[in-house]
This record gives sequence, structure tokens and C-alpha cells, in this order.
Amino acid sequence: MRRWIADRWVMGVALLVLGYLSLPIVVVAGLSFNRPSSRLSYDFNEFTLDNWTQPCATSDMCDAVVRSMEIGLIATVVSTLLGTLMAFALVRHGFRGRAGINGLIFLPMATPELVMGTSLLALFVAAGVPQGFWTIVIAHVMFCVSFVVVTVKARLSGMDRRLEEAAMDLYASEWQTFRRITLPLVLPGIMAAALLAFSLSFDDFIITNFNAGTTVTFPMYVWGAAQRGIPPQVNVIGTAMFAIALLLVGASTLRGRRARRAALVAPVAAVGTPKSAS
Repeated sequence: MRRWIADRWVMGVALLVLGYLSLPIVVVAGLSFNRPSSRLSYDFNEFTLDNWTQPCATSDMCDAVVRSMEIGLIATVVSTLLGTLMAFALVRHGFRGRAGINGLIFLPMATPELVMGTSLLALFVAAGVPQGFWTIVIAHVMFCVSFVVVTVKARLSGMDRRLEEAAMDLYASEWQTFRRITLPLVLPGIMAAALLAFSLSFDDFIITNFNAGTTVTFPMYVWGAAQRGIPPQVNVIGTAMFAIALLLVGASTLRGRRARRAALVAPVAAVGTPKSAS
């Protein structure tokens, strides 16, 4: 019995921690099927599917969700593109100031959001930039880039450069090597960085609140609705977003496994017949 416990206690603790972390998600998912007795009540009162069949019963909430998704998508695309290029430059190339740039990348991650939000607000006010949709996008891109760089850098650092060298030895061009070897191997890291950037942008409140002006995002709507009672449709949105993220992560993981298997034979398939020596 002691040996059985000694071999499995780490796994047991890990399962308890995962259960503790998943408990709020389970509660939110359960409340999405609840018909509350009052607007200020969060007890499970009665099972219903009305919240799922009518997710936009509160029109202002759906407008805020759409606006947050638009901001999140734009910020994700821009930050993923910039962050991926920066990660390739930092990992694959040596240049003056590289160590300093590596340190500067961590500053947005280490800076408190309150400080970052007020600093951006002061910058926009001093520059005469009206606050609204695009100031939120700029602010989100600024702090999302750091997370993208760190995630893609970790993926690039763990790649085996010999796979690319093998493809080049078999007369593959630089574009063929990148398209068939490098990109499939680094794509799971890029997808993970994009998902992280979107989630950070979608649920950000502090920085957004300082730079939103009259624009209302989904977190700002939830904060305002908490004073008069959060509608149960908010739980529907939260559960749906978690389910979509879970599916995307699962699909990305499966794609990464297939890419690693295909990488073992890709150097040979990257080109046709080797050039004949003349």
C-alpha cells in the first residue's frame, strides 16, 4: 500500500489541483442552464434551455460580445504576425542589441496592468488620439506581442535544425524547406500563441477600461451588469468560449503530432529526384 501511494501521490495531487482549477468552469457551465429566481440570485433554481436558445435576449450584451471578438481577432492577427517575425529574428539571427531586446520583451508581461493602462491613457491624451475602438486594439496588440514572442521562441528553440539541414542537403530550396519542414513544425506554437493572444485580448478589463472611451466590450459589460444583476446568458457566452477554445487546442495538438510524424519523411519528399552530378 505504501509503495502504491508513493508511486501515485503526485498524480493524485495533480488531479486535485486540476479539479480545483476546473471547478469555476463547471459552476459557470451549470449556471448557464439555470433560471434564476431573481436578477441578483446566483443559486441554481430551475433547469432550462432558454439561455442557450436565446443567447441574445439582452441585445447590449451581444453587441459587446461581437465588439470584443472583433477587437480580439484584429489584435490576435497583428500581434501573432509581429511576434512570430520577432521570434524568428531572435532565435535564428544574431545582431547587436539582441540581449537587450530579449529583456525588453518581458517588460509588458511584468508590468502591472494598472500602470500600463494609465501610461497608454496618458500617451493617447498627449497625442490627441480619441479613445475608442482603435485605441483598445493598439493597447491589446502591445501586451499580446510579448506573449506571442515568448511562446513561438520556445517552439523554435525546441526544433531540430537537422531536419531543415537534411532538406537543404536533398536540394530543397529555402521556400520548400520553410513550407514543408519549418512551418509545419512551428505551426502548433504559432496557433498556441494566437489562442493565448485572443484569450488575453477578449477578457482584458483593466487596460481596456482606461482606453475604451465610450466603447463597451464584453468584460466591461459584465462589470457594469454586476451592479444590477448579471443575466444568465453571460454564463452561456463563457461556456461557449471555453468549449471553442478546448476544441481548437485539441485540434492544434493533433495537428502537431501529425506534423512531427510527417517531419521524419518530409526531407525526402520535399524535392523530387536529386540533381545529378555533372
